[in-house]
Amino acid sequence: MRLITWNCQGAFRKKADFILALHPDILVIQECEHPDKLKFSAETLKPDSVYWYSDGGKKGIGIFSYSNYKFELLPEFNPEFRYVLPIQVTGNGQTFTLLAVWAMDNKEKREARYIGQVWLAINHYKDLLGSSTILIGDFNSNKIWDYKDRVGSHSDVVRYLASRDIHSVYHKHFNMEQGKEEHPTLYLYRNLEKPYHIDYCFASADLLEKVKQVEIGSYENWFMHSDHSPVCVLFEM
Repeated sequence: MRLITWNCQGAFRKKADFILALHPDILVIQECEHPDKLKFSAETLKPDSVYWYSDGGKKGIGIFSYSNYKFELLPEFNPEFRYVLPIQVTGNGQTFTLLAVWAMDNKEKREARYIGQVWLAINHYKDLLGSSTILIGDFNSNKIWDYKDRVGSHSDVVRYLASRDIHSVYHKHFNMEQGKEEHPTLYLYRNLEKPYHIDYCFASADLLEKVKQVEIGSYENWFMHSDHSPVCVLFEM
């Protein structure tokens, strides 16, 4: 199963062909417009299934299946954590929980913005954080910003997930420390001189052992499409 997350920075309908060239089985897209506006070209591969969520804005999270996977929003979903979506994925003899993430600003409760939002969400969804669990998406966070005033820091999130035996796929695969990543996933304002690693895939231990490949898109290949590069994880399952 090839699982890819990418913040497309809007207008996904114009960019789908580029990410589909990576042959995803499941694709998680942040800043994705409503499916009604996804008027793909005749040549573009069409998904088998789509789940899209927004809290009323023009952009949200789109989850696309290209290998007969089906998506169902779990009844535990709390709209307070609007862009941390608990999804049950079924297909190809598999069932697992996917938390699709797009960590957002929160003007009403500033300490709960970005990684603070993720911290509150994983505590709310603690009963879902067991085996066969993946969290993936744009966390808008890194350990280097732990000093910022949040209800929970990036390191708090990493430690809490580790206590549930859920770990960052990238950091395990490359034996990398949090905050010292060598592969950026964001180039702020599409500026090569402002690289950050803020997009992640976390997987439970039973799935982590099935990871065969982790790839981060290069600046050269993706800056013309988005300020983010895609994160691609290949599981042997």
